[in-house]
Amino acid sequence: MVLILGLFLVLPTLMALWVSLLNWDGQSNPFGGQADFVGLDNYRSLLTEDGLDRTLFATSLRNNLYYVLLTVPLQTIVALTLALVVNQRMLRGRSALRTAFFFPSVTSSIAVATIFLFLFQGTGAVNTVLSWIGVQGPNWFNDPRGILSLLLGGMGVVDPDSPSGFLTDHTLMGLSYFEWLSGPSVAMCTIIVLAVWTTSGTFMLIFLAALQDIPRELEEAAAIEGVNRRQLLRHVTLPALRPVLFLVLTLGLIGTWQVFDQVYVMSQGDPGNTTLTPAFLSYSSAFDDADFGQGAAIAFILLILILTMTAVQRFLIRERTPRARRTR
Repeated sequence: MVLILGLFLVLPTLMALWVSLLNWDGQSNPFGGQADFVGLDNYRSLLTEDGLDRTLFATSLRNNLYYVLLTVPLQTIVALTLALVVNQRMLRGRSALRTAFFFPSVTSSIAVATIFLFLFQGTGAVNTVLSWIGVQGPNWFNDPRGILSLLLGGMGVVDPDSPSGFLTDHTLMGLSYFEWLSGPSVAMCTIIVLAVWTTSGTFMLIFLAALQDIPRELEEAAAIEGVNRRQLLRHVTLPALRPVLFLVLTLGLIGTWQVFDQVYVMSQGDPGNTTLTPAFLSYSSAFDDADFGQGAAIAFILLILILTMTAVQRFLIRERTPRARRTR
């Protein structure tokens, strides 16, 4: 196992780290001295130097951050709710429901993305259903506007078409505060819906296995004490699911920061780079722009970001034990 991991994981990672320090176009041998060694220039162009590279990278981080903030909680809540539903012993057709809820997770992501393209077209099924209740749906995959800016614009707080003031006068990594705070675009929201629909079934099975491992004696004891369902969920079920909840959140966090296939199939980063993600930007820099050094640098920045956020998440949901009081 150590040999396999070293050959197919550790060694390629070290090779990619070396490539991130080069100016390599993918046509020569990066380990034979034929590529220019540029040190940390690829990282500086992404993080500190003004220019298109940093602006695109900041845009991808903003998009992916909103994707994570919405997708991870939604898929976790939906998965836990579905697991609680199909775990009821008196429920009829539990096996059929489990299969139906899990089916999107085993379907090809490319096929699902293609179906969503048809559903969310300007004249697609989603807008047709919305028209039945008098709502004119947007042109989903061609609308780059942020939903928070649209909401604030509808309330008269800001003008989303021509914002001004403090939010536009100050920038962070080449993007104005307004661009950071405008929220996910309408196009990104469709990808979020797709992600929640396709991943909730897998996490449902994980939660379901954990629910079935909870001793029935705990539930019976709680019932004898007169605990209602809400109290049972809060004080018995959720504490017993803490390790599994950490697993689901960690897997969701890693998967959402690595989103690529949906973006590649559905939008290619359009409209206006509002669906651009670091994983897709890494691919585009390497294979479209022939800048493999920058593509590798983006991948390693993303790796550090994922490890950091996983550590923070582990710290926040760790099991806390009360401190022992000193006796005099």
